[in-house]
Amino acid sequence: MRLLISFAALFLSVLLLQLSTGGVGPLDALSGLALDFTKAQIGMLGSAHFLGFFIGCWWAPRLMGSVGHSRAFAAFTASGAIGLLAHYLVIDAYAWALFRIASGFCVAGCYTVVEAWLQAKVTNETRGRTMGVYRVVDMTGSLAAQLVISVLEPASYVSYNLLALLCCAALLPLTLTRTEQPETPDAPRLHPMLAVTRSPLAAAGVVVAALSSASFRMVGPVYGQEVGLVTDQIAWFLAAFVLGGALAQYPVGWLADRFDRRWVLIGMSLAAVASCAATALMTGLSTTGIMLNAGIFGLTTFPIYSISAAHAHDFAESHERVELSAALMFWFAVGAIAAPYLASWLMEAFGPPALFVMIAVGHIVLVVFGLTRMRVRAAPETRTAYVWAPRTSFLVGRLFGKSRER
Repeated sequence: MRLLISFAALFLSVLLLQLSTGGVGPLDALSGLALDFTKAQIGMLGSAHFLGFFIGCWWAPRLMGSVGHSRAFAAFTASGAIGLLAHYLVIDAYAWALFRIASGFCVAGCYTVVEAWLQAKVTNETRGRTMGVYRVVDMTGSLAAQLVISVLEPASYVSYNLLALLCCAALLPLTLTRTEQPETPDAPRLHPMLAVTRSPLAAAGVVVAALSSASFRMVGPVYGQEVGLVTDQIAWFLAAFVLGGALAQYPVGWLADRFDRRWVLIGMSLAAVASCAATALMTGLSTTGIMLNAGIFGLTTFPIYSISAAHAHDFAESHERVELSAALMFWFAVGAIAAPYLASWLMEAFGPPALFVMIAVGHIVLVVFGLTRMRVRAAPETRTAYVWAPRTSFLVGRLFGKSRER
């Protein structure tokens, strides 16, 4: 308990940050529709967020080394607040894309600082409990962020101002804590091809995971409005996706630790294809049916990243784990940058079901590739433990690395 209290400031900052930056994605989508942005422009906003996220992941460790944890966190938070407040200075989709780069930059940078701080303070004895609480706090914030848009009016300066206030509030717990700042960790070297050489299937899996989650989170509100949901229902629609994904992690982890991970990955992708097909083909569903489909979609797609990461680490040496986690995050970011814009363009050309058709095609390709890889290489004799891996920063591999050891 004493340990968790000592990390309370970090966890509170994470919660406030999630409420702010997690809410801007759906709010931007709904505001864009209200301001007559095209669907492609709305998708561009989501892609811009992940571009900023990638830049933040790369630069944050270097900034921490220059100015320290607290100052770096303050700088990243300020960039997020500026991006939010600037929305109503210029009503233009391309200007908003620049502002969303700032919000993505803020998310990656702040998570890097928090995870570096946690890594420096936890021990092998306290790691499991600390990481468990960290995941609960992160997921709770993500779930609440989807619901916060039910009380925010789209295309309103007040709504963006409230999110900016939450972003600024995230500064207070971490910068006012009396806990001594840790030593700055070395930035992991970024070798994207390390993931490909260790497991081509894992690299493909994290790209498909990005295709699923990034496109749904950033363009899902457009789909929700197209099928007749109102704003508060869209909030629950997005929350159902996050909740389904959270509920899936432990049973899927149990399966992935006891059976060939490739079969588990293929099975989850087939279930995702079925979920996408049901959502795309079933028209005239009730609100309850739409929510249920969103929950099933989250349940089948959310664990794909963690299964893929576990499979990649099965083929890695202990000293490669941090760099491998960074490489997997790189490929996730690449997929996340492309996915929202591609999804929105397809929806504009072919209608709302095109979102789920695109995701289904990605999972079909993953299934075929997985079956092909199983003919090329046998499963490893020894395996690492499955870890519910957050997609937060390039340093997350250092934080969860010990959890993979058996």
